[in-house]
Amino acid sequence: MIKSYTPLGKVCMTGDYFAELVSAAAQSCYGVSGMASGCRPDSVKAMLLGGDVPDKGVRVAEEDGQLVIELHIKMTYGVNIAAIVRSITHKVKYAVEDATGLQVRRIDVCVDDIV
Repeated sequence: MIKSYTPLGKVCMTGDYFAELVSAAAQSCYGVSGMASGCRPDSVKAMLLGGDVPDKGVRVAEEDGQLVIELHIKMTYGVNIAAIVRSITHKVKYAVEDATGLQVRRIDVCVDDIV
């Protein structure tokens, strides 16, 4: 849970909120075919629940009041990986900063699979 303090009070944002926000922004980029499971517990959850897990492929942490985002994605075969990753980082940074008002320090994009 990420907490933000404003003149009007404290705002708490859950990991599920960030997972949905970041996942939607990343998947809307050209060349991204989906989110990949970042670690083994995500794939176990997906098997048990019979589908996608909302936080699949997204990790958000807070460092010195700024966000650090880690994405695990699947890309389409034949696209320029560097260009797509640049596009994803710009789009995700804009979407998160616009929706939450929090600063993004770093976005790590891991290409786990090429489909």
